[in-house]
Amino acid sequence: MATPLPLAAITDEFSPTDLDAALREMAALGMTGAELRMVWGKNVIDLTNGEIDRARAAVEAAGMRVLSIASPVLKCVLPDGPALDPRFQQDTFAAKYGFDDQPALTTRAFELATRAGARIIRVFSYWRTIDPPAVFDRVAAALNDLAEGAAVHGLVIGIENEHACNIGTGEETARLLAAVPHPALQVIWDPANALVAGEIPFPDGYRALPVSRIVHVHAKDCRVHDHTPTWGLVGDMDVDWRGQIAALVRDGYRGFVSLETHWKGPHGDKMEASRMCGQRLKTLVEQVP
Repeated sequence: MATPLPLAAITDEFSPTDLDAALREMAALGMTGAELRMVWGKNVIDLTNGEIDRARAAVEAAGMRVLSIASPVLKCVLPDGPALDPRFQQDTFAAKYGFDDQPALTTRAFELATRAGARIIRVFSYWRTIDPPAVFDRVAAALNDLAEGAAVHGLVIGIENEHACNIGTGEETARLLAAVPHPALQVIWDPANALVAGEIPFPDGYRALPVSRIVHVHAKDCRVHDHTPTWGLVGDMDVDWRGQIAALVRDGYRGFVSLETHWKGPHGDKMEASRMCGQRLKTLVEQVP
């Protein structure tokens, strides 16, 4: 059955080491897009040219295309800022780079996206401080620079609202987009991340966003206590995914909804968990009125 929104996944949510196995599971769920973050046990930013070429070939052989390079750009400490907020876990996915590494990482992300045929480079907004407004102007300037560089290559910078970073909610994302109107800066909307950051993602956070600048959507689900998430089956936790998906379709969004499971499943098996969440996500999208 055709769905009103195409489906995708971050491949390492199925397997961080076996790309072919991940792609088989994704194809079986009807997914037509893939995001590359961890491939063959390495962060995508550390892949060689030969490895990214192999990854692209594998994705395309499975009947999909590479949508984004899920990079770690700006997932680091911003020097001379306020102290980091200790309430949020910082996930690095085997990429531990600092502020001084960012120019080289950015250049490499542009190269990898071009080789992979990906339009989007996912980036962040530096690890979250206890006072995000205090660093807002520096974050905005960095994102503007990234957008200007991406435009030269015909690429899009997708800022993900990440609870462990300074832009974590829909409202914070909307403020950033207003401050940086560059068309090559768009948002990867992650409702579950907004929930962890303390916002009601739908309808509140979503309502703040300009839908025309949502380039991509990540799907995962959780319950939250003191900014600590408990991940679970998509649609069974505290993100209103039925309402969110229906609103995206109603408002004219036609990009991908991409699974980022995070849940380990009922038996501690990420492949099983991603299969379950992928099937649920497919059902939710198919049921949009």
